[in-house]
Amino acid sequence: MPFIITPLCVLVRSTLVASSVPRMMATRHNSYMALFKESLKSAKNVAIVTGDDISTESGVPIYGKTSFWRKYQTSILATSGAFLTFPSLVWEFYHYRREMAVKAQPNEAHKAIALFEEKHGKDKSITVITQSIDGLHSRANTKNLIELHGSLFKTRCIKCNDVVPNNDHPICEALANKGSPDSTDTNSDIPEKLLPHCSKPSCTGLLRPDIVWYGDSIDPSVIQKAEAVISACDLCLVVGSPSLLFPAAQYAPDAMNNGAIIAEFNNEMDTNSNYHYSFVGPCSVTLPEALDV
Repeated sequence: MPFIITPLCVLVRSTLVASSVPRMMATRHNSYMALFKESLKSAKNVAIVTGDDISTESGVPIYGKTSFWRKYQTSILATSGAFLTFPSLVWEFYHYRREMAVKAQPNEAHKAIALFEEKHGKDKSITVITQSIDGLHSRANTKNLIELHGSLFKTRCIKCNDVVPNNDHPICEALANKGSPDSTDTNSDIPEKLLPHCSKPSCTGLLRPDIVWYGDSIDPSVIQKAEAVISACDLCLVVGSPSLLFPAAQYAPDAMNNGAIIAEFNNEMDTNSNYHYSFVGPCSVTLPEALDV
């Protein structure tokens, strides 16, 4: 069948796992979307792994290793060492990220995942494993959610390690109207005593965002939960695979090695992948169609 140039393209690959899937070819979107839907219908344990890319259509910027905020490479700010040395500057950066996430709304991809869980949660085991820290999955009403890298809307005390949700805007008065990436300020003039602190009377330690920074380890219990989901799944959806970092980037290959069918959803073609289904186009379009919600 000839290659059809359309806004949405799908690649389907044959493996020993899915013998009904034809040899690798670029083909009509609709025919293999229907084939994927049959795979999804028969699946009993569905894992959905999402990267930061899922939120770009909501206007949430991705801050990776090579990104910058003001003059700073964000990977330098996203470390425990930077926080302990320049806590006010780091809090300005994360206050800005919190405010950006608050202003954003879950897009159709977030909503489709949540609706799929609501619709099929009684007849399937459905778990979302996300690398995203912006809270949009929760705001879309996803229930069974594993946040690998934590959340912008939780804080952790560096003294007592207490983790609590925090949806205050601003998180403290001293950070109001702070954190603009366009500012020429290279440091922060906020006194540390005015930054967020632990509410426990016996502690009052400095709070940090409860997210996994470079050099941090992911909570072993979180890793254990995610690995259990991947080991049990018979179908795995990967959304935004180019933005996935280890260990999330390894989950789909591991699931595939265990016999699961893998479908990836990316805004652009990923020529390095070798999964059963590869749907290319805006995830806010491809996911609602694929999940039939």
